[in-house]
Amino acid sequence: MKSIHSRLLLLLLIFIIIPYFISVVLIYWQTKSNVERMELKNSSEQLQKTSEELEQYFQEMIDLPLILYRNPELFRVFERGFEDSIYVNQIAIDKGMKTFYLMREEIRQVRVFIAKGGDSFTVYDAMVSARKQMPEVIDKPSIQALLTSGSTYSIEPPHPIVNYNQTAVLPVSDRTMVLSFHHKIMDVFNNRFLGLVTMDIDLDRISQICKRFISEDHEAVLLADSNGNVIYSSDADRIGQTAASVHSTVNGQKTGDIQLSEELSGVLNQWSLIKTSTSDVLFSEVRQAAYTNIMVGIIVVILGLVMTSIISYKVTQPIKLLSRKLRKIGGENLLVQFESAREDEIGHLETHIKEMMSRINLHIEREYRLELENKKNQFRALKSQINPHFLNNALQSIGAVAIRSGSPEVYKLVTSLSKMMRYTLRPDHWVTMRSEVDYVEAYLNLQKERFRTTFDCRIDIAESIMDVPVPAMILQPLVENYFKHCFEEDGRDTQLSIRGTMNNEQLVIEVENNGPGLAGEVLEELRCKIRMKDHESRHSYDRIGLKNIHERLVLNYGADAALEVYSDNASGFKVRLIFPREQAMSNQHSLAVHNSEEEEHNENPAR
Repeated sequence: MKSIHSRLLLLLLIFIIIPYFISVVLIYWQTKSNVERMELKNSSEQLQKTSEELEQYFQEMIDLPLILYRNPELFRVFERGFEDSIYVNQIAIDKGMKTFYLMREEIRQVRVFIAKGGDSFTVYDAMVSARKQMPEVIDKPSIQALLTSGSTYSIEPPHPIVNYNQTAVLPVSDRTMVLSFHHKIMDVFNNRFLGLVTMDIDLDRISQICKRFISEDHEAVLLADSNGNVIYSSDADRIGQTAASVHSTVNGQKTGDIQLSEELSGVLNQWSLIKTSTSDVLFSEVRQAAYTNIMVGIIVVILGLVMTSIISYKVTQPIKLLSRKLRKIGGENLLVQFESAREDEIGHLETHIKEMMSRINLHIEREYRLELENKKNQFRALKSQINPHFLNNALQSIGAVAIRSGSPEVYKLVTSLSKMMRYTLRPDHWVTMRSEVDYVEAYLNLQKERFRTTFDCRIDIAESIMDVPVPAMILQPLVENYFKHCFEEDGRDTQLSIRGTMNNEQLVIEVENNGPGLAGEVLEELRCKIRMKDHESRHSYDRIGLKNIHERLVLNYGADAALEVYSDNASGFKVRLIFPREQAMSNQHSLAVHNSEEEEHNENPAR
């Protein structure tokens, strides 16, 4: 059996704890979605702004070699070469190159290649190296790609710095990763290739621009050219990787990471700037809030369990006590004490149960007393049967004496009285109509001797219904009413008629006299008394025989039976009994006719 305590815990789980955790999950996912959406928006704006800064920076670095066109000494060397430039001012050239080198702090090395003559010199750490014949410079693939293209510049992917002229200016220990800008020097009038200027710059400035909009703890940035080569990455090991390795790195981010990509334009056309944010760190605050809510929820659950236990104990303890008392009652212990000082629903319930048990005990005691009284009455009834049997035997003895003494009249009276006593003592509730008629005739014989006169009494019962079972003693009370209310009060010139017929499968028995009748109001009052229930009627014995017959008819035959009384113009009185034949025949199995007693009486009346 499920207890109230467990049900309270279940209700707490269903209606408080589960909805609380569902709300925490929904709030977490909603907050995560909002943070992600906001982060994407901010990152997109920062990514676009960084892309513009990178485009502007690279444009400046590409346009920077154009300043060399303003140095007439250097430009003359580009046009004629060192061999044909007799009046070359080397000091001016060195000063101009140093100045160009120092214009941007990210420039690590500058190489100048003169197409005419194949001379080359470099500038490193603001020091100009000696010239050296290096015509093979233009044979490098990156330079050939620039010469064959229509562009005036090219950007070579990051690589360790190279000592172009193999001079002592560049130390061997310097392995800085640099980005090379190759710029063609052209004769603007005849579009003739004059030479090449290469700038090697470090990635510090690019790093500053890229790191400005990322957090080094949980975000990464990557800049790739149109061929997929990594120009810059927050992970230094990725710088300079090929296109295949770049894609494997970008596409291999952890599940749940957020990646944004911006395609650059202008001088960095088809370059890509990629930003990757780690979701674990990005949503750390959201998760922290969720963990806080979960901990608060656990505390709430613990407090709820404690509170539920206390409340359930306070509420269920009196219910358990009441349940134990009721189980004792179920074990037939009806003397359980119900004492409660509570004024709530439990107290009212216990008070009502106490009152109910008091009524039950009182009812049981009353039934017990009635049962004892019934036993006593049964014992008295058994004792009372001894005297009528003795009297009946005594009457038979008197009848025998009367025969021997030659007094037939006395014998007839004794026989009629004996027959009536035998009829009243029989245990049957059902008798035949013939037995009922015989009983009435015996009664009439005694009344004739009583009044010492003759009176007009006619009995006309159809032979077809003489063997039909009827309730015992339904005719004699009606005949007795004739003598009480008619013959004794109105004199001797009255008639009594008893008729019995079968009408539409109904037995109709009429007992009628021509004595004084009943007025309309009195007759109607009598009819009401006959049909009135026992608990509704007053204790009056007037006409009680009619009421008794009516109740026995209804009891045995139901609503199809009836007792009707008539009085025409306050003269004469008639009682009509109606009950169905089929239902009467169905009760024939209840009829036990004592043929042995009747035969004994008929064979030897003196016995």
